[in-house]
Amino acid sequence: MLVHADESCLGNDSTKPSPGGNAALIEAPAGDSVARWDFYEYSPQTTNNKMALAGAIATLEWIRRQWKHARVVYVSDSQYLVKGMTEWVQGWEARGWKRKGGALENQELWQKLVQAAAAHHIAWRWIEGHAGHAKNEYANDLAIRAAQRQERSNGLVPSGFDVWLAEQRARGAYRGYDPDRELDERL
Repeated sequence: MLVHADESCLGNDSTKPSPGGNAALIEAPAGDSVARWDFYEYSPQTTNNKMALAGAIATLEWIRRQWKHARVVYVSDSQYLVKGMTEWVQGWEARGWKRKGGALENQELWQKLVQAAAAHHIAWRWIEGHAGHAKNEYANDLAIRAAQRQERSNGLVPSGFDVWLAEQRARGAYRGYDPDRELDERL
């Protein structure tokens, strides 16, 4: 499975709480085609970092409910999330969930994420945000909309990615882009 996730905090600050959203485009091979689902949620008072963690937790929990154990490539533009899961978390665990300099910010969320991730085999991948990556841009749009409208999907819902991509192509973007090929390359 391939997950493209993003988060948004209105006011775009990682330290001051404000309304925020997170979202994920979830893809899985389905015979000769690709099945796609969306997931999104909001929080009235949060930060970008909290939304990145909360989004990963919720997405992985929904995947577990549907498929039990999955091989997941989780793509995010949050270095906080990706580096946390690939470089930092083992050290925090070894130090009793503390950073070298003291208390660990968002400790409870990190612990929940480690637990949610344990059900799956996950490859965490960082992608540069706002750099024209269609699936990241789509997840970003969903996260912004969730924050602005204070909406949540309440689970995995059929994806609107194909409609979004058609709208983008009508504006001249992503004309040669094949979203299904990207799934094959990453999995």
